[in-house]
Amino acid sequence: MPGMRSKRGIQRSDFAAIAGWVREGSRVLDLGCGDGSLIAYLRESRGASGCGVEIDDERVLACVKNGVNVIQGDLERGLAEFRDRSFDYVVLSQTLQAVRNSERIIREMLRVGREGIVTFPNFGYWRNRLEVARGRMPVSDNLPFEWFETPNIHLCTIEDFERFCAERGVVILERKVLTHDRPVAWWPNLLGALAVYHFGNGAE
Repeated sequence: MPGMRSKRGIQRSDFAAIAGWVREGSRVLDLGCGDGSLIAYLRESRGASGCGVEIDDERVLACVKNGVNVIQGDLERGLAEFRDRSFDYVVLSQTLQAVRNSERIIREMLRVGREGIVTFPNFGYWRNRLEVARGRMPVSDNLPFEWFETPNIHLCTIEDFERFCAERGVVILERKVLTHDRPVAWWPNLLGALAVYHFGNGAE
C-alpha cells in the first residue's frame, strides 16, 4: 500500500507486546510487513513461522534480504489468496489507520487467522487532543507525518475501536496501552499513545 508506514529494522515497543500473546511455534501472517522486522522478531523470540504481505518493491526486497517470506500484494484488495484459518495469528501493526476499508480488513483477518492482533496510534492521547485544541493536526512519534503527507486516513481513539468491535461481534481478548514503551493502566484513552489489541470472533 503506497505511503504506508514501514516497520523499520528496529525493535518497536509494540513488537514485545505482540510477542507476549503469540504462542510458541505459531504461524503468523503480518499485513503491511515493511522490511519483515516483526516476523523476524517473532521467529527469534517465539519460534514462530509465517510470512508477510507488502506492496512496496523496496520493502519486499528488504524482506528477502532479511530472510523473511513475503508476498507482494495490496491489502485493499483483500486476502483472497489465503485459505480460511491458515494462520494462528494475523497481525496488522500500525497500519489499521492507513487502510481504506478497516472493517473489511478486520473481518478478513479473522477469516484467515484464528485470532488477530492490531496496533494503532491512539488519537485520543492527550498530546494529540492538545494539538487539535490549538488548531493543528498533531505530529508525534506515533503520528510522525504532517497533514499534507500522511498516509493515515482513519485515525481513531481507543474508545472508537472498542465500540467498533462491540458493534460487529469482534471479541477483544486482551489489550495493552503504551506510552513511551511503558504500560498505561489509568485513563488509557487519555494517557495512552499506542493501543495494542488481541481479538477473536468468539468461535472456538
